[in-house]
Amino acid sequence: MKHSPEFRSKREEERAAVKKTTGYKVWSVAFTIFYPFIAVFTFLFSGLVMVFSGISQALAYIFNKIVRK
Repeated sequence: MKHSPEFRSKREEERAAVKKTTGYKVWSVAFTIFYPFIAVFTFLFSGLVMVFSGISQALAYIFNKIVRK
């Protein structure tokens, strides 16, 4: 089947049809609202992992010094 003349391709026409669905609109709004929370959580969790990594490296260094004596 040939695509409509207003679209450059069949895929572009399908994409335009999907963007008209309720699910797409709900997902777009939800993603826009929740993105800042996801970004902040990612930043905080990465910081927490970095802290525990530092603690782990410090303990490994200390234990290594103790064992070599």
